[in-house]
Amino acid sequence: MKNVPEIFGSMVFNDDVMRERLPKEVYKSLTKTIATGKTIDASVADVVANAMKDWAIEKGATHYTHWFQPLTGVTAEKHDSFISPVGPCKVVMEFSGKELIKGESDASSFPSGGLRATFEARGYTAWDPASYAFVKDGTLYIPTAFCSYTGEALDTKTPLLRSMDAISAEGLRILRLFGDTTSNRLTTTVGAEQEYFIIDKEMYNLRKDLIYTGRTLFGAPAPKGQELEDHYFGPLKSRISSFMSDLDVSLWTLGIISKTKHNEAAPAQHELAPIYVTTNMAVDQNLLIMEYMKKTAEKHGLVCLLHEKPYAGVNGSGKHNNWSITTDSGKNLLDPGKTPSENIKFLLILAAILKAVDDYQDLMRLSVSFAGNDHRLGANEAPPAIVSVFLGEELDSIIDSIVNGDTYKSKNAGIMDLGIPSVPTFRKDTTDRNRTSPFAFTGNKFEFRMLGSSQNIAMPNIVLNTAVAESFRQFADVLEKADNFDAAVAKLIKETFAEHRRIIFDGNGYSEEWEKEAESRGLLNLKTSVDAYKTFNLPKNVKLFTSHGVMSESEINSRQDILFENYSKIINIEALTMIEMASRDIIPAVNAYIGEVANTAALKAEVAPEASCDIEKEIITKLSALNSKAYRKVSELKDAERKAAAIKNKEKMSEAYKDDVLPLMTELRSVVDKMEMLTSSEFWPLPSYGDMMFRV
Repeated sequence: MKNVPEIFGSMVFNDDVMRERLPKEVYKSLTKTIATGKTIDASVADVVANAMKDWAIEKGATHYTHWFQPLTGVTAEKHDSFISPVGPCKVVMEFSGKELIKGESDASSFPSGGLRATFEARGYTAWDPASYAFVKDGTLYIPTAFCSYTGEALDTKTPLLRSMDAISAEGLRILRLFGDTTSNRLTTTVGAEQEYFIIDKEMYNLRKDLIYTGRTLFGAPAPKGQELEDHYFGPLKSRISSFMSDLDVSLWTLGIISKTKHNEAAPAQHELAPIYVTTNMAVDQNLLIMEYMKKTAEKHGLVCLLHEKPYAGVNGSGKHNNWSITTDSGKNLLDPGKTPSENIKFLLILAAILKAVDDYQDLMRLSVSFAGNDHRLGANEAPPAIVSVFLGEELDSIIDSIVNGDTYKSKNAGIMDLGIPSVPTFRKDTTDRNRTSPFAFTGNKFEFRMLGSSQNIAMPNIVLNTAVAESFRQFADVLEKADNFDAAVAKLIKETFAEHRRIIFDGNGYSEEWEKEAESRGLLNLKTSVDAYKTFNLPKNVKLFTSHGVMSESEINSRQDILFENYSKIINIEALTMIEMASRDIIPAVNAYIGEVANTAALKAEVAPEASCDIEKEIITKLSALNSKAYRKVSELKDAERKAAAIKNKEKMSEAYKDDVLPLMTELRSVVDKMEMLTSSEFWPLPSYGDMMFRV
């Protein structure tokens, strides 16, 4: 049994380690840099680097790497050893402040969206001191930002850090107006709940679609799915429990507070929830969580599937981004207090967030848009593609009273008494939860529920931080000029709630009625990722990011270009995988089974001429027709894929994959899945849904 307090954070160069190993003045300088977001003192870097190196070597490290997040959706790293020659047969272990602060990478080999030509190779990584370094697999990992030789951001971390600076700067203007002179920085915090599927590795190895694309492109439904709702929060199977225990220990050593684990709704689906941390650290930690899920699963003969929809017909996997705003003294600005109707600062911040979400619905949707997530959003298992906000009965009533000019009458939530003497009574919450809401207030934070399970959570938080920063800026511009602050605040809150009430919805977000109502309210319904991508460079969105220094126009355009291209690449890989599986595995297997059935009929007729061969004839007729149809659909898919791939314009290419290739993939799958139900399992070349989901 592991001593959790002893191992927790043992592989992290965290605040406790820095306080112990750094000279007092150096520690103060570094923590000031982290707290204020200011530039690190160059004289401090060498001291920190040497202490970091000595600590890492004690933890078994021989190398270091600048760990960064290029625009690929995953992380990147290049490992350099600490060794430095001091003679023909002698080395010492060295690590300088210069090596800590700056690294170099080949920028042309990562997506740049046209920011860099192939021959323009130089790129830089820059240390992010606000994210702790850590040791993993004998290497010191240093979280960094990544930019081109000309200074454009080529990663997700750089605009994230800029957005955190933006919301801090504008939020402090609001706090100063309320008389807060002690807070020096606002920080957004995030806790990202992570859903995932587990499959036996032997089954996984037999599925080309899972290997190449992360999801099953073919597969008839199993006789049992999630309809009995018996898997959700059910007892953990011993193999899964062992995997989860090992995962917890690995994450705890890296200082990641893996708090909750349980079975999710679909068979073989599970969830891990950590405690919230500062947003840039939350992004780093979620990337590590996904990496360790995969690595730990491998050790147990399993594979972790992080695709948003690995199996059709059952719930897909998402990620819930629990977002809040705190001061550097630890005060949560989204805590409404005991009397939220009287908490003017909270109501102003709430109004700012509602305005931000309403004004930038398109960016909220865009921030979670990619090919995998299109299978979830609006599919009666996840929030719809329409962005709305759930506040709960109490806050809804407060807003109504403010807008209507009525006196708010507080409602006591009351005591929950189950009528069982041995079970204690308890005070229930003042409002229910809404699992269908894309953006729901949950007591002292907002839960952004539209994220896909595989995605880097940086972009949703970049959008949230920047959009709210813009609301804060507009509010501060008004209030700083006001003669009567109290009257001006009351007026601003009322006008904002009145103008943006349309974004508030507390009903069933899965219903068709909501889609119609949302349209009548004027809310956007960007049904696909391609639709959402087109909004990235709208003038209002360019102005938002550029005015706060989060992204330049060229950085926005480059990311839009990458999004279109990446969408096309994903669908292209899926289409080619379907073509290969159908052509080389499934159609030949069905033909072989047809031949077996025909031989059986022939033998039956020879041995017992009077015996009926109706079953064999029906199977042969049905399967032959379906197999011929599958062959034709493969041919049509090949043609559509070739035409789409030949399009030069990336936006038009993505539209072709969405409108021409995807429908044919759906049609081919439908035919193949019907054949699976008619073909003997001995001949079918792929593990079935039942095999994959229930034999873990």
